[in-house]
Amino acid sequence: MSYFQIAFSNSDDPAAISSELCDGLSATKGSPLNSVEHGGLGVLYATDVVGDQLQNIVASLKLATGVDIWIGTLGVGVVANERAAFDRPAAVAMILDIPSSDYRMLPISPIPGSLPEDVQQWVETVRPSSGLVHADPSSPTIATMIEGIAERTGAYLVGGLTCSRGPQHQLAGDVGSGGLSGALFSPDIAVTAGLSQGCSPLGPTRQITAGESNIVYELDGRPAIDVFKEDIGEMLARDLQRAAGYVHVAFPVSGADTADYMVRDLMGIDPESGWLGVGSEITVGDRIMFVRRDPVSAQKDLGRMLRDVKKRLPGPARGAIYISCVARGPSMFGDEETEAEIVSDGLGGTPVIGFYASGEICHDRIYGYTGVLLVFG
Repeated sequence: MSYFQIAFSNSDDPAAISSELCDGLSATKGSPLNSVEHGGLGVLYATDVVGDQLQNIVASLKLATGVDIWIGTLGVGVVANERAAFDRPAAVAMILDIPSSDYRMLPISPIPGSLPEDVQQWVETVRPSSGLVHADPSSPTIATMIEGIAERTGAYLVGGLTCSRGPQHQLAGDVGSGGLSGALFSPDIAVTAGLSQGCSPLGPTRQITAGESNIVYELDGRPAIDVFKEDIGEMLARDLQRAAGYVHVAFPVSGADTADYMVRDLMGIDPESGWLGVGSEITVGDRIMFVRRDPVSAQKDLGRMLRDVKKRLPGPARGAIYISCVARGPSMFGDEETEAEIVSDGLGGTPVIGFYASGEICHDRIYGYTGVLLVFG
């Protein structure tokens, strides 16, 4: 068994990024990756600053490595082992040294749950256990797409939403946008997934007893703002404007404990009416809780996730994909590379690449403010 090979470039010259990635992966030339039986799968992430170069970069990588199938997308930042580059030219690449019979590429599709006929046949025969996926955040049906693919394939999905201030490029064979893409893996490819919330609960879970749209009127039969103040504590309750930027709303996932929840923004606080505005549609009967985000909570939970993943690994790891929220990175960890260093140290030298996303995908849901990890054995 050998590690998956990776390459990283943060050249100021976008044209040089292709050559530096190719040089970093040049050892794969003439290897079993070029055989029909083996194939291999490439993963490429680039910052949106060089999004217009994505097609040229992947064309160069195909030629240099002999690996024909590449998946990936754009982010505001990228990760390569203990290094990271944020909001500047950079790209990372990894070659998953796995047999072509053990994966199928998902071409970019804007239709929820849609699979090409050949992929559907492979799914029915192989029954994939996992998948790495990327999706266009501008698509209004993206949550339905993710749920549909997870349900139709039975695969545990890990991935992220493209994060770009320009075109929302994805890579799945060709460069495109507008839907969901990636790759599914057979049960013969050992993978272990992890999710780091980076938040700490404030108080117990509460039930929405009155509200509509994204406005919460009452929690547990009381004015929402009274419950909010009680849960966040006297210090934060004195300054509700500060609390709105520090405290978020979490929706616990049904059937799971409070460690698995979807975080959404607290959009507004109306002291006169006692209402709270949240960044998600709500339904009376939903359960929510309040959580805080801070560097200490984020680092603590990231360490917990990495330890948990290492315990669950069936054997030595060959490579990993780490996808983090764009609201984490430097703004949460203090500089570009601290988060990457924590992940790299926690994986004990396993090659890792990743990107900063506008939403993270785990199982069949879209999360926010999280880090998701997919480790290949």
